Amino acid sequence: MFEDLINFTPEPTTAEGFVDIEAAPVKDIIKSQVQTSDWLEQMGAKSDADVIAPHERAAARDAFKSVTFDMDISKQRAALASVKTPDAVLHLTGMLTAYDWEFVHHAKELRNYAVSKILEETNNPNANVRLKALQMLGNVTEVALFTERVEVTKKDASEEELESRLRERLARFMKKPVPVEVVDVIELNAPVKNA
Repeated sequence: MFEDLINFTPEPTTAEGFVDIEAAPVKDIIKSQVQTSDWLEQMGAKSDADVIAPHERAAARDAFKSVTFDMDISKQRAALASVKTPDAVLHLTGMLTAYDWEFVHHAKELRNYAVSKILEETNNPNANVRLKALQMLGNVTEVALFTERVEVTKKDASEEELESRLRERLARFMKKPVPVEVVDVIELNAPVKNA
């Protein structure tokens, strides 16, 4: 299995021909990178995407766990900051969306279960239990038997009508009228009169 590695006898190299990257021309650097990439591919090395993808998914899973179960906001932020690539973000949002739908589905099941149990208790021989069960059923949103409804109507009124209504209401709350002193309003930019 490892015969190639055991029998690997590379040609000896010397520092001759070695060029420091600071002194190398850009075209030679690119050529070296391409040759290295080709050599790694020939050796069967995995691509960067194949190596990074499992780490991205792991970071997305960790962020999901933190967002859904961790109460510490700083831990949630740190976990979300570790999700950096678009694929990881998509993976995280997919998990959160699925979790939300699953949560809604379970909540509906629990709600239906609770309503059916309350409905069963309406046949209880104990009158107190029956009455409480009926009250609870009346509070269920679909029944809304005991819901208080407030109707809001909008009536257009002039300023004079509104002012008179306010004065009437204020007069009801005040035992005796309070004298009001009328004061002239001075404009800010008006010239000052000398006395």
